[in-house]
Amino acid sequence: MLEFLQTFFADSGFGLVQTGNVVMLAIGCLFIYLAINKGFEPLLLVPIGFGMLVGNIPFPEGMGIGYQEDLSVLNILYHGVRYGWFPPLVFLGIGAMTDFSALLSNPKLVFLGAAAQVGIFATLFGALFLGFNPAEAGSIGIIGGADGPTAIFLTSKLAPHLLGAITVSAYSYMAMVPVIQPPIMRLLTTREERLIRMKPARQVTKKEKMLFPVVGFIATAFIVPSALSLLGMLFFGNMLKESGVTERLANTARTSLIDTVTIILGFSVGVSTEAKSFLTPQSIMIFVLGAASFAVATAGGVTFAKIMNLFLKPENRVNPLIGAAGVSAVPAAARVAHNVGQETDKTNYLLMHAMGPNVAGVIGSAIAAGVLWSALTQ
Repeated sequence: MLEFLQTFFADSGFGLVQTGNVVMLAIGCLFIYLAINKGFEPLLLVPIGFGMLVGNIPFPEGMGIGYQEDLSVLNILYHGVRYGWFPPLVFLGIGAMTDFSALLSNPKLVFLGAAAQVGIFATLFGALFLGFNPAEAGSIGIIGGADGPTAIFLTSKLAPHLLGAITVSAYSYMAMVPVIQPPIMRLLTTREERLIRMKPARQVTKKEKMLFPVVGFIATAFIVPSALSLLGMLFFGNMLKESGVTERLANTARTSLIDTVTIILGFSVGVSTEAKSFLTPQSIMIFVLGAASFAVATAGGVTFAKIMNLFLKPENRVNPLIGAAGVSAVPAAARVAHNVGQETDKTNYLLMHAMGPNVAGVIGSAIAAGVLWSALTQ
């Protein structure tokens, strides 16, 4: 009996636990706390945080339950992350939820979405400097797009061994948008700039809304065919929304489908953060570079808005705060731009204007991912 109890204890989590497991369990609990008590992107952080708990309970090897063990339940779920199946499905739901009217009514805002992608390429060079190879550097840089599905998609193609660290970093910074962006926005703008009132957006016609997903897809897909699955699903979802004849399909895409995929995606990402492969100096560097990427992206959008104003008539100027919404954390970044603006003037409503660069950032990050995939696999 004593031998049985000793064997049982040795094979239990208590007997196999290591310091790294305890650290990751604490981080998982922190994610859940931030989601519930602080409201930081709970739809992302709760599944990821609980996945971390599941992924860091130690167990004897060979039991067929770990995410790296072939044909285990967790392994099958993780295939959607490892091979990039989930991100296009998320983009389908995003497309079905997104109203591109703010961008169509003021097309120059697309440049703010493009400018915010500077964080991706700046961080790429930073990662190269720190010794990462080009494929790894490109995967780390995409964190600056503030788009978790895009980060998963590109990393699964270029550097799958970094999926855990890059994905958790990308989703963490997406959740921290209300914390990271405001200080940068205040630092780079004056009170006078934050008080700028933008002209009311013009009314976009139904015909324009229906043409945009077709024209937008063809134009962007010809530029970067490598991003075909992301762009195709994004614009297809938007066509379901705007066509007016597929409301049932659009409703499924933006509710039950994207919710189901988000649950499995977040949970699978969390499970992949096993301490032995996650707690490494390389992961720490990725988190630092991810924060830098996000900060540079925010600064790039705000700075480019200020430059644009130098060439615009006074009545056509843009509030530089909306440049920060060029990162594709939809709609969190747009809300942050609006809230920071209201700190200075409670009657200045920037939300709809900020949605222009925000949705442009979604397209921009997908294009950037396609460019990096094409360039770094030659």
